[in-house]
Amino acid sequence: MTSHPMYCVAVLLLIEGVVLTLAQRPIGKKLFKYLPSMFWIYFLPMLVTTAGLLPSANPAYGWIGKWILPAALVLLLLSADIRGILRLGPMALRVMAAATCGIMIGAIAASVLFRSWLPEEAWKAIGALSGSWIGGSANMLAVGKAVEIPESLLGVVTIVDTLFSYTWMGMLIAMSALQERFDRRNRSRTELIQELTQRAGKDSSSGRRGLTAGSLVWMVLIAIAGAGAAVWLSGKIPPIKNVLSPAAYAVILATMIGVVLSFTPARKLESLGSNTVGFALLYLVLASIGAKTHLGLVRSVPVFLMVGATMLIIHGICLFIAVRLFHAPMALLATASQANVGGPASAPVVAGIYHPELAPVGLMLAVGGNILGTFLGIAVSQVCRWVG
Repeated sequence: MTSHPMYCVAVLLLIEGVVLTLAQRPIGKKLFKYLPSMFWIYFLPMLVTTAGLLPSANPAYGWIGKWILPAALVLLLLSADIRGILRLGPMALRVMAAATCGIMIGAIAASVLFRSWLPEEAWKAIGALSGSWIGGSANMLAVGKAVEIPESLLGVVTIVDTLFSYTWMGMLIAMSALQERFDRRNRSRTELIQELTQRAGKDSSSGRRGLTAGSLVWMVLIAIAGAGAAVWLSGKIPPIKNVLSPAAYAVILATMIGVVLSFTPARKLESLGSNTVGFALLYLVLASIGAKTHLGLVRSVPVFLMVGATMLIIHGICLFIAVRLFHAPMALLATASQANVGGPASAPVVAGIYHPELAPVGLMLAVGGNILGTFLGIAVSQVCRWVG
């Protein structure tokens, strides 16, 4: 085994490439039905390291975490559309806020309830899981980097996130059969669905076009410039001991740079595949974290499963209270919930099952979660640190 950084990067890219290629094939769709490609991109490098084919420590891993993660965040947030999200109206935003608050309250409650069984740095893991269930996997990695979570705990978060997010999605889909009865008893404002779809339709993009050499060059340039600016500025800001480190500043600044660029012509790169490139970079970060982890992490999984269950139960209670108070339709409850727990990839799917025209609303709510997920995940981790 060689420990040359280029060898390590090549092995990680090989694993990522094989998994993502299989995920597009019929056999891969069966293999990844219950454990998605993101899980295997993390888990396989861990197995390769355990087998001795990759070093568990290498300068390449630190470089990937420092530079590639901010670059991925910048590209992924080019699609942010704050004006479009705000145009969805107060009802949608209230239900989404209730869903997000439920995750945050659940995280803090779980930190208090299970503190006797949780490891010392569990607050970091709970913050990362909150980031994932408010925004998505990018937020999970960003929060993890910001709070400097141990690789073993991030592995636990990845497992818990995978198991619960897909189970939760299945439950929401199954509940769609009850929506007419629920809306009738709740006296839901079902006319809101039509209003939401009309508002979301005003921002529908002109369609996705193919990736070109020119657009790829611009994406690389923006990613490098954004990551470079975030890392450079993070070193100039005085750290706040035990709260905000240079790593935390880097992911926060990268998030802000991506959101700011979404108001510029750089936003057009989203239709050319900037999200695809961003996720490719993000998965490389995930693979590098897996390479630093050993199989011993499974010992901490049971207690974190209880943490995850508590978070989702309180999340569900908060959503139920919100739809009862606001007389919101069940479709909006499910859409907001999946926009949090599932993210942009699955929120339109769940929304579309309830009402086909609601899919764009699910996407926009999930993008809103992406924007806030890193900030709120870091905030949750600090509160859990104080109360845990």
